[in-house]
Amino acid sequence: MKIMIVTDAWEPQVNGVVRTLKNTTRELTALGHRVELLTPLEFKTIPCPTYPEIRLSLMSKRRVARRIDEYAPDALHIATEGPLGMAARAYAIRHGLPFTTAYHTRFPEYVHARFGIPVTLTYRFLHWFHKRSQAVMAPTPVVQSDLEKHGFTNVVLWTRGVDLDIFQPMESKVLNTARPIFLYVGRVAVEKNVEAFLKLDLPGSKWVAGEGPALAELKSRYTNVNYLGVLSQPELAKVYAAADVFVFPSRTDTFGLVLLEAMACGTPVAAYPVTGPIDVLGTEGPGALNEDLREACLQALKIERADARAWAERFSWRAASEQFASHLKPLGSRGASTKRATA
Repeated sequence: MKIMIVTDAWEPQVNGVVRTLKNTTRELTALGHRVELLTPLEFKTIPCPTYPEIRLSLMSKRRVARRIDEYAPDALHIATEGPLGMAARAYAIRHGLPFTTAYHTRFPEYVHARFGIPVTLTYRFLHWFHKRSQAVMAPTPVVQSDLEKHGFTNVVLWTRGVDLDIFQPMESKVLNTARPIFLYVGRVAVEKNVEAFLKLDLPGSKWVAGEGPALAELKSRYTNVNYLGVLSQPELAKVYAAADVFVFPSRTDTFGLVLLEAMACGTPVAAYPVTGPIDVLGTEGPGALNEDLREACLQALKIERADARAWAERFSWRAASEQFASHLKPLGSRGASTKRATA
């Protein structure tokens, strides 16, 4: 199958959406599919206000239409709701083509945390964007149920995986500080609630790997914390393996790939009992979920590293990519999605 994936999230961004699409593309190719990505790298871009790491594409709908026409995909997947996603959606509706979409992040909660925009207003936009989709792919059953409660239809499950060859237990001393070592990996942004981790009174030492708009302020306020910046996946695996506990303070994530990466390296997880950690760990997983994040961190120290690795081995990118492919709608069925509602 010739698949085109349209995404506003791509390099140089380092986040779960980009990693998901890269791993999915790799596995789809291994399964015999041909995959073409339409990303901001093909267009002039401007930095997103307050978040310059995110680049917004400046392009005409005509250029996007030409790219889709030239590739002539068998299936069209729109991964994000940004400028490229909007242009691809308009093209598909104009030509009566079915398409699928994905809900990667809790965008309404992120926008509210960053700009104070009411959650209901953003959900209204997302409902409009996704209502013509033949399948809205959600990463977990909890997110699927939440979207359905907000009036979304055709919501299906597209889970996530982890590269068990890169992320694996190993002897690592790259974090040469007092133990126990508590680690956070991810975007350093207000919606990630990183400060909830940094302000905890914990024994040992704390490390943060990642960049984001809140990094400079947090570095100036929490000078006792060690900061690493953005790392390659092999480097990141060594960091995970060197830590005693992986701390995930976010309350707004839909999944949290970093949870799987940490556990694949044998590092247990401490988090709040919210969507994301609950979906990955359930009630039996090798992590400590507690509304008292400090208590969760201390509880996680008692979890066996072998149990963390064994749990991560349940998740594979191959299975997740096969699930993704099963939801795609061939363009030969064009017209099926466009007669039910107006854009």
